[in-house]
Amino acid sequence: MKHSGRVLQIARSLVAAAAFLISCARAPAQNPDPQPATAQTAPPAIPNAAPDEITAVPNRPTFSSTAETVQSGVFEIEYGFEIADGHQNINGLLKFGITKNLEIRFGNNPFERDHGVGGVGDSGAGFKYKIARQKGWRPTISVLYAATIPTAHDELGAGALGHSAGILVSKDFGKHHFDFNETAQWLGRRGASGFDRDYFTALAYTRPIKGKWGASFEIAGFSRANLTTPATMTLMGGPTYSVSSRLVLDTGIYIAAYGNLPRVTFFSGLTYSVGDLYHRHGRPMKTTP
Repeated sequence: MKHSGRVLQIARSLVAAAAFLISCARAPAQNPDPQPATAQTAPPAIPNAAPDEITAVPNRPTFSSTAETVQSGVFEIEYGFEIADGHQNINGLLKFGITKNLEIRFGNNPFERDHGVGGVGDSGAGFKYKIARQKGWRPTISVLYAATIPTAHDELGAGALGHSAGILVSKDFGKHHFDFNETAQWLGRRGASGFDRDYFTALAYTRPIKGKWGASFEIAGFSRANLTTPATMTLMGGPTYSVSSRLVLDTGIYIAAYGNLPRVTFFSGLTYSVGDLYHRHGRPMKTTP
């Protein structure tokens, strides 16, 4: 009953937030900007950029992931850090676009410190596959799979292999961009067989503010996994700055609404598209006589 109550509480909060944000977006959506923001978690750096230009697709700074994938052939990195009472880390994510719809990814926390214990954090590997592109009323829809690799010190990480699979939905209403995630996690049990399971639900809202500045907000939460891992919920907000179409900076705070989390966590980081390994972007298209 406690588990169901927590999930219901998260769901009600998300529905309320969605209703509020969509009501704010409804008026601008009726008269959309002639050059709406692209479907990613940060506003485009150059509104009139060439269609073959490399453009970063940040998953940062939110816990949720956009349904958009990295461009085909593009290698992209995301790195940042978190600082809170009793908790600090450096976190990273490497992404590569195998095709226009398939992105592979590898994540790792090269440093983590919790309550005085420091070291390398856990790692993760997986993929994102786009099954539908935004068109008219239809949002962009992708599936995401990730495996947790227990590379951390016992006191810092999960201590066992885990898996997660989820649905990602993204939609633009003029300049207003929304990302919704629903994910199931199978958490390996330290020193025992089998898995515990929890669910991750998140709703993120992003919009440009002025020039290269933008803002991101999110409400996200995990349901209870077991008797020792209660449900959590966080509220996030912060600005983003697009240095160029390939480099996006972010900063802000997470606030713990409930759960065993630091009350306030400060974060900052960047997303950078390193380059096109297929060597196609930025080159003139070949034509046949």
